[in-house]
Amino acid sequence: MSRAVVYETFGGPEVLHLREVPEPHAGPGEIRIRVTAVGLNPMDWIIASNPQAAAAFGVTLPAGYGFDFAGVVDEIGTGTDEFTVGTRVFGGAMARAAADHIVVPIPPARPDAVFRTPDGITDEVATTLPVAGLTAAAVLTAIGLRPGDTVLIGGAAGGVGIFAVQLAKLAGARVIGTAGAATAGFLRDLGAEPVTYGPGLADRVRELAPTGITAAADLFGIETAETALALGISPERIATIAAGPNPPGGVRATGGSQAGPDDLLRITDAIRRGDLTVPIAATFPLEKIADAVALQSDRHTHGKIVITV
Repeated sequence: MSRAVVYETFGGPEVLHLREVPEPHAGPGEIRIRVTAVGLNPMDWIIASNPQAAAAFGVTLPAGYGFDFAGVVDEIGTGTDEFTVGTRVFGGAMARAAADHIVVPIPPARPDAVFRTPDGITDEVATTLPVAGLTAAAVLTAIGLRPGDTVLIGGAAGGVGIFAVQLAKLAGARVIGTAGAATAGFLRDLGAEPVTYGPGLADRVRELAPTGITAAADLFGIETAETALALGISPERIATIAAGPNPPGGVRATGGSQAGPDDLLRITDAIRRGDLTVPIAATFPLEKIADAVALQSDRHTHGKIVITV
């Protein structure tokens, strides 16, 4: 037997249960991965709590939980020679990452994807990259970020924000990041100039950047996007990830699936050089999945939450 987190009804963290399930095995053209870490993302609990969101991702009940994973290949099906037993890997497995073992096809078809974990990258860090890292890269591409830009990033202390801030700084931009007042020091450590979100955001941004901002990325909702529009930024230089397919004012909607083929390598290289850090806000054992999701869905953590398996 193996273990997997499952839910049979939609709801909050209380619907998540760790169950014993039949141990999966790799069939032809598949590999099995012994999961060691699972990175949590907002989309995970949104899918588990919202039937419409689940349907949009092709998830039906009963379902597993989580997308981002890291681990080790421990079984290989016939006709597969891309990996060997013992290879460290990370990637995504829609609504089934939180388990002792997962089986994935090789070559993978999106949204499932598997990558070799580079030396010098821990499993806990690797499991933060498939959604958050690639989404941040896609956002910065969507707004055409370039050296000399002054970019406003909404939700800068969140899972995607920690990557977006640092990647923007590495690209030569000045970064102003929105967050709560208690997060100011955390954002400064990442290289951003903090600004408190909420009513009056446009005025506070004008005080910080009297010559104006040139681009914006809203990683939480629509407040930052609407503020950027009010400040006269072209919709083509504003992107959102959580405003649905039709964000306000014609600004761009994007996500990790639109990241470039070299973005992941660029991120892992930056981590290995020490130019990009991945703050882990908290780690929980698989048995405490409900507690981890409750903390993650509160959306006030600084950095990523990771499940260890």
